[in-house]
Amino acid sequence: MADHVSGKQLQRAELARRTGCNLETIRYYEKTGMIPDPPRTASGYRVYDEAHVARLQFILRARELGFSIDEIRGLLDLVDGGTQTCAEVKERTERHLADIRDKIADLKRIEQVLAATAAQCSGEDVPECPVLEALAS
Repeated sequence: MADHVSGKQLQRAELARRTGCNLETIRYYEKTGMIPDPPRTASGYRVYDEAHVARLQFILRARELGFSIDEIRGLLDLVDGGTQTCAEVKERTERHLADIRDKIADLKRIEQVLAATAAQCSGEDVPECPVLEALAS
């Protein structure tokens, strides 16, 4: 194999540019096996192809949607094993959605408490502060 990169082969920096992913993050995904090790040129350069691009985009999109690394790894295992069924993927997605909804409910409760506490604060230059008192209690 030549030392230069052809149209379908990318070096890590180009993979990072095309996907918007940090170089260190790509290294992490390789180290943890989420991205398969790419082949190397005769001079040792890693070369990635469109399958690497697609897999990395899958991982990044799943991260954007709040899936954990373990959840993504589970989805990739299904895909890699060719055993995925829509029912299983849906069940995993619904479980993740339930977690997201729980987090949203927690954030709404936090928002209400903070708003009520902030509303009690005069914002004046006085030593007494209802916000600090609420945090201390």
